Amino acid sequence: MTERFTASFTQQEPLPEAAVEAALRVLRHGRLHRYNTAEGEVAETARLEEEFAAFTGARYCLAVASGGYALGCALRALGIGPGDRVLTNAFTLAPVPGAIAALGAVPVFVEATEGLTIDMDDLAARAPGAKALLLSHMRGHICDMDRLMALCRALGLPVIEDCAHTMGAGWRGTPSGRHGVMGCYSTQTYKHMNSGEGGLIVSDDDALMARAILLSGSYMLYPRHRAAPPPEAFAAVKYLTPNVSGRMDNLRAAILRPQLADLPRQIARWNALYRIVEAGLAGTPGLALVERPEGEDFVASSFQFLLPGWPAGPVRAFLARAAARGVELKWFGAAEPQGFTSRHDSWRYAPPQPLPRTDRILAGLIDLRLPLTFSEDDAALLGRILREEVACVFQSGEELDEAPAAD
Repeated sequence: MTERFTASFTQQEPLPEAAVEAALRVLRHGRLHRYNTAEGEVAETARLEEEFAAFTGARYCLAVASGGYALGCALRALGIGPGDRVLTNAFTLAPVPGAIAALGAVPVFVEATEGLTIDMDDLAARAPGAKALLLSHMRGHICDMDRLMALCRALGLPVIEDCAHTMGAGWRGTPSGRHGVMGCYSTQTYKHMNSGEGGLIVSDDDALMARAILLSGSYMLYPRHRAAPPPEAFAAVKYLTPNVSGRMDNLRAAILRPQLADLPRQIARWNALYRIVEAGLAGTPGLALVERPEGEDFVASSFQFLLPGWPAGPVRAFLARAAARGVELKWFGAAEPQGFTSRHDSWRYAPPQPLPRTDRILAGLIDLRLPLTFSEDDAALLGRILREEVACVFQSGEELDEAPAAD
């Protein structure tokens, strides 16, 4: 009998009881706004910032309304504005170039490697005249951060890290988000902590974080931030920094604090699922796994593999066969955006750029979510189904030959 996958790819685990109880406490007292506190009370948002700063080893942390807002706020704090060229990965999601374009700046895309990370040779070639690198650790893949930071220092290029997919990950013992001048995280439902929407920014830089706090809408209430620079860091910028309100509220912070405490255990569960799927697909003809470098400590809430050299027709045939067996896959090579998935030529607010290496990789790049509602048996079943369906299409040499070369 043909096996079929029946679990949901979008169903998250229930919030832990500690998070539910924390939310109820906030709802019962009604002080949801981060600056609306009773005498002697420390806001949930301020406590979350302290705890996340400690988790990442950062001096400062700011909780904001979304991961996308975190990116835009960090860029503004760095002084990015209209006409500035900002480098970023060609393989990323729309909020990353969107954060650049929303400031009137110009996204400049850098080619991807087969490891799904940024191509450093291409980065060096495109760097002249750029004001910053917004580095996307896309789908949880971290490049050689030692090499990248050495290159960016030599180029005089400040780095903001987009860590939406790498909360709790790291490179050679340094947490993701702690290499650049600022690190930005997301707590949207499909990320590693779930508050529906939300974001966090970390930094060790007094001036950058002071500007970020003022930008987020602190008014003159910035002394209520605890994981924040000293008051003198605000003195020079408090009259010059616009309010672009994007605060996190106490309800979301209350939900997140218990999840942060439990994050190491959750990371181990995600990575166990990843390794099971990986083992199930190892050695499959026509399929290439993405190598994880030795220095990378990853958080595998999703799984990617490549169908190298496959034309569009067979890729679509494979996706349809997998879907018929209950497996929902994303294809980053599709010509039209679908759901959360799009590619660089869909972002027409950015100047078009020839990116042949990225296009070749995306043409065969397949992605699937690994929610923690999956069991280890589910992960093993995913591996079996995908292996069988890749083999079915790949072994049909006639279909591969006759399929169109691209969309």
